[in-house]
Amino acid sequence: MLKEIRIHGRGGQGAVTAAQLLAHAAFIEGKWVQAFPYFGAERRGAPVKAFVRISDEPILVHSQVYNPEYVIILSPELMQVMDATEGLKKDGLVLMNTTKKPGEVNLKGWRIATVDATGIALELGLLVAGFPVVNTSILGAFAKATSEVKLESVLKVIRETWSGSAGEKNAKAAELAYERLIKGW
Repeated sequence: MLKEIRIHGRGGQGAVTAAQLLAHAAFIEGKWVQAFPYFGAERRGAPVKAFVRISDEPILVHSQVYNPEYVIILSPELMQVMDATEGLKKDGLVLMNTTKKPGEVNLKGWRIATVDATGIALELGLLVAGFPVVNTSILGAFAKATSEVKLESVLKVIRETWSGSAGEKNAKAAELAYERLIKGW
C-alpha cells in the first residue's frame, strides 16, 4: 500500500535530509521508496517542502505529493503563513515539532501528534551553525506515531549517515523523540 508524506520546514532545518533518511529507513526494511524536495530560492529560513513515498510495490507516480497520509511540520511558525494541512487525507496525521500538546494545536479534523524536537536538540547540544537540529528527532517521533518504519531502522540510517559522536547524538535525539511523542488520539 502506497503511503505519502509531506514534510514542511524552513531552509536549514533538514527537511530534505529527513525525507532522504526516512526513505532509506523504509528501503532497508524492504519497501519501495521515493524522496525528493520542493523549494524556491535556496536560503536559510525560507519555507521548504520535502516528499516521501513508501510502498510495498514499485512506485509509478513521480509528481509532488498532493494528498498525503502524513504531514510533518518542523517549524510550527509556518502554520501562520501557509496551510500545511492542504490536501491531507481525512484520516491523516499531523506530526508537529512544538511544546504544545495535541489538544492545544489549533487544527481540527485530523489526528495530531506532537513532540518538542527543538527542546530535545537543545538538551543534547545538537546544533548546526547555532540552530537546533530537529530533523533526526522528528524521525523517531514519526516511527512511533505511524509504525511505517521501525525505530531500529531510523537509528541504523542515522548512524550510517553520521559517524562517531554526531551519529550518536542524532540517534539519541530520535530515541528521545520516540519516547516523548504525545498522541492526540
